[in-house]
Amino acid sequence: MFITFEGVEGSGKTTQIDLLYRGLVEEGFSVVKTREPGGTVFGESLRQVLLHEKTAVNPLSELLVFAAMRAQLVEEVIRPALKEGKVVLCDRFTDATYAYQGYGRGLDLAIIGTLNNLVTGAIRPDLTILLNCPVRKGLQRKIEMNSTDRFEREDTRFHDTIKDAYEKMALEEPQRFYVVDGTGNREDIHGIIRKKVGELLNHGV
Repeated sequence: MFITFEGVEGSGKTTQIDLLYRGLVEEGFSVVKTREPGGTVFGESLRQVLLHEKTAVNPLSELLVFAAMRAQLVEEVIRPALKEGKVVLCDRFTDATYAYQGYGRGLDLAIIGTLNNLVTGAIRPDLTILLNCPVRKGLQRKIEMNSTDRFEREDTRFHDTIKDAYEKMALEEPQRFYVVDGTGNREDIHGIIRKKVGELLNHGV
């Protein structure tokens, strides 16, 4: 099973993916946890450059670097784990490219779709958990964490566009997206997510 987590900056993705990972491992599942951008030695090296707050990157270059990191992650981590029957948890995947580089940066969605299919070999998540969180609340969390990467420093209009994009995609694919309120207690949120994932695992998805 392939499960991805999406949401605006500060929505709680990293916290929830960590909680789900620990919970599934404790129950005896074989689980791989990874992230975008990054997830491989190649990807993590590029991540440092791409997210640096002082790095200037044009939208097309940004898209292509993300695609290169994703191609490496799919071939090195995701595809082998899925072939072995493991549960794969990924912090962001192809939906983030549509949201950030497509809707956020204004790049052509059809080109992004073609590129995503090329680098993933048409691998798609079985479930995408969208942590829905108000933009300003998420950014405030990042400020409190003293996080200052290049995306987090974009103005609120950019992040509002990202939030709208995620909500639009969730409406378009309700069978894949599972929208969860990301403003509550983290343990309560985890319980909601764990119940949904448990239902899918029990049905052999």
